[in-house]
Amino acid sequence: MLDAAAHNRLPAAPGVGYKPQHFAQITTDPGAVKWLEIHAENYMGDGGRPIAQLRHLSEHFAMSVHGVGLSIGGEGPLDADHLARLKYLVSWLNPASFSEHLAWSTHDSHFYNDLLPLPYTDASLQRICDHIGQVQDTIGRRMLLENPSSYLAFTESTWSEPEFLAEISRRTGCGLLLDVNNVFVSATNLDFSPQGYIDAFPLDKVGEIHLGGHDEDQDEHGHPLLIDSHGAEVVDPVWALLDYTLAKSGPKPVLIEWDNDVPDWPVLAAEAARAATALERIPA
Repeated sequence: MLDAAAHNRLPAAPGVGYKPQHFAQITTDPGAVKWLEIHAENYMGDGGRPIAQLRHLSEHFAMSVHGVGLSIGGEGPLDADHLARLKYLVSWLNPASFSEHLAWSTHDSHFYNDLLPLPYTDASLQRICDHIGQVQDTIGRRMLLENPSSYLAFTESTWSEPEFLAEISRRTGCGLLLDVNNVFVSATNLDFSPQGYIDAFPLDKVGEIHLGGHDEDQDEHGHPLLIDSHGAEVVDPVWALLDYTLAKSGPKPVLIEWDNDVPDWPVLAAEAARAATALERIPA
């Protein structure tokens, strides 16, 4: 059963991934930041300072919960204990949004600390839809599914990624999270047009946009290889792709992700301010 929670939506404004070292600055000088996102797995405990701070923040900001451990694309069943702890977090925090990734990270009893790719076939489509249905029924609300950053393409795939995500949304009623940096990373690594990807993406299903930094490398053939690291500023071509996306989609909630080599608050706040400027250029 879905609960759209229309009274509790993310604003079409900048948000940032919350880090505890920024707690004091966020509560006293948030700048352009209007909402915060947390990783679900960092807040599945029952108490202590992290939960107390999160409760305080939720009184002042719209919140988004971003899961990284459900393994939506995994071949096996979802972890019932993990899903139960997620339900508890969502129940008391009542976030405006919950999202997960089009990826897998578990196999049998093994957990991998990466978001791994999968082929886009009819079989994987049905499996993912079943998992999303289970998640939405358990937590009692619509979830968003994020496009991955890609470093390879499967020859057995019979769907393009935008078509695959659109069909998942159609069958399950879930929304989509569009990571614009992921689009740029995948387009560079797999040599396709990022604007063409955006053109094919079902933008009317997008409930949240992510931006993050990436690292630059080369593959063994000297071809540019980008790594989605969340450890640097957003680069100018990704900001330009955000402008292209917003011009087609209209205003959306835009999140700055910075999870590694986390900067001091003024640096992150400046990235949020740049997102605010991009949003101000788009007619409401």
